[in-house]
Amino acid sequence: MSEQIDTMRKHRIDTGRITLNVYEAGEGPPAIFLHGITSNGAVWEPVIAALQAGIRCLAVDQRGHGLSDKPNEGYGAEDYSKDALALIETLGAGPAVIVGHSLGARNGVVAAASRPDLVRAVVALDFTPYIETEVFDALEARVNGGNRTYGSYAEIEDYLQGRYAMMPPDAIRRRAYSAYHETADGFRPLASPEAMAKTAAGLREDLEPAFKQVTRPVLVVRGGVSKLVSEAALEKTRALRPDMPVLVVDGTDHYVNEEKPDEISKAIREFVAQTS
Repeated sequence: MSEQIDTMRKHRIDTGRITLNVYEAGEGPPAIFLHGITSNGAVWEPVIAALQAGIRCLAVDQRGHGLSDKPNEGYGAEDYSKDALALIETLGAGPAVIVGHSLGARNGVVAAASRPDLVRAVVALDFTPYIETEVFDALEARVNGGNRTYGSYAEIEDYLQGRYAMMPPDAIRRRAYSAYHETADGFRPLASPEAMAKTAAGLREDLEPAFKQVTRPVLVVRGGVSKLVSEAALEKTRALRPDMPVLVVDGTDHYVNEEKPDEISKAIREFVAQTS
């Protein structure tokens, strides 16, 4: 694992409903960072490095991922969102900003809709209620295809670079060294394959009610050439909630926070300042 990731304090927090691995840095009002499917909290390191002055940043390995608990069941939107809310309550420092990418964006919006007393605002990166069925089909195929054994970290990096074509080498390396572990048979993902299959299926849950219900400020972010959130899906979201600000990050695919962390960090800081 890189020196930069190691500079964040890595520890596990028992929330009473699940124990979550957390990467933490900074002091101030809390912000919870939720990654996308198959990923982990370490991928937020460049963003946290830019934000930790004045913000208590906690990047979470969500259930089934990384070094957090991996129960046999409980991989729907409500399960994930309740984990985030339980973490905020355990910290006793809420309400907190939730910054989520993809799966994490969905979970953040659902959490804010159900417990506005615990969530101050949400930054939702590249996930909306109107993702097309064929997009989810392709996502599930990619998720299931990643469940394999690798011979070395170099082989993992080659695989990831092919899968995430626009992701810079440092982000690829960070994923390789934080999201995989060595077993007797070779290197395998830390994320539970059974949990990932259930999580991918759960992403198809209808998110429109939560977007309608949420009263806390939400910044919607789309990668300019995202293959997950189409322009049509974004426009439907604008029509549903014209009050929500939208940021389109040019030159990025779905993984906007890893492809352009400086731009995302700036957007988060400005949005948080506006909602204080």
